[in-house]
Amino acid sequence: MKYTGSDDASVVDDAPTRERVATTILQNGPSTAADLAVQLRLTPAAVRRHLDQLLADGVLEARDQRVTGQRGRGRPAKVFVITDAGRDHFGHAYDVLAAGALRYLAETGGDDAVMEFARHRLTDIEARYRPLLAMAEPDQRPRVLAEALSSDGYAASVGSTPAGTQMCQHHCPVAHVAEEFPQMCEAETEMFARLLGTHVQRLATIAHGDGVCTTHLPKNNPAERLPS
Repeated sequence: MKYTGSDDASVVDDAPTRERVATTILQNGPSTAADLAVQLRLTPAAVRRHLDQLLADGVLEARDQRVTGQRGRGRPAKVFVITDAGRDHFGHAYDVLAAGALRYLAETGGDDAVMEFARHRLTDIEARYRPLLAMAEPDQRPRVLAEALSSDGYAASVGSTPAGTQMCQHHCPVAHVAEEFPQMCEAETEMFARLLGTHVQRLATIAHGDGVCTTHLPKNNPAERLPS
């Protein structure tokens, strides 16, 4: 994958670094220029030059940073997120035929039929993941699940918060379909709850335009066992 976007030789030579910038945003979610400069060990000026080119190429888009708690002075920093076109560069599979089939299923069988399909689609995935989680200690199951998802192309990671654990998926192969059919996300959330043996809560989804899928595992409801 090469992000050239120009015939200028210097721009072409910068393509590997620009790819690192895009990949870092894909893996870590919405990022500021300052964050990227630290993570990639680049100067702020270099990062902004790459960001400008990626914005021009349609690989990224800039958004206002969401501020939680008391907001400081000045304008909030811009965060950069991967666009749908940018995800296509990373092998994002949008199956037009699948979307059409689901529309037909919704028209003929209703929303319940679509939900049944969404659950059925995950049957094999759940069967593959279950033995991996069964061998893990309860507090390690979110990490094991994230690793399994990453091996299937979801670029998942796990982090701790005061309220519990959050699992983030920075890529979703079915995001385009899920935009129209949220049952895809709902079925996946149900699968996570079964695999982890506890209640989980979906906080954000790529399909909803959030830039990353975030699932919360409450601290006061630890995963102690897997359902049979």
